[in-house]
Amino acid sequence: MGFPTANINAPQDIEDATYLALTNNKPSMVFIGAPETFEETDRRAESYILDFSEDLYGQVIEIEILKKLRNNQKFDSEADLIEQMNKDERLAREFFSHYNLNN
Repeated sequence: MGFPTANINAPQDIEDATYLALTNNKPSMVFIGAPETFEETDRRAESYILDFSEDLYGQVIEIEILKKLRNNQKFDSEADLIEQMNKDERLAREFFSHYNLNN
């Protein structure tokens, strides 16, 4: 869908939603939950790291949740989901343009 993700087991103590986060200290969007649009029931965490194209297979992934972006929701189509993800990415880029990664 144009958003490559690093996938890990979802933490049990975090609400299903899309979040702004740091993944291995890199700006990212993280989805936690079961992808309702595709009628999946397996809960997971998927991290899309902005402007990142390296291979993370076999590496330790550390995610720090910063801010909830929106609740998990079911979209009418894959195209509608992609449209929302593009909006989410614009919000993430705006957020991180003002965020100090050296906190």
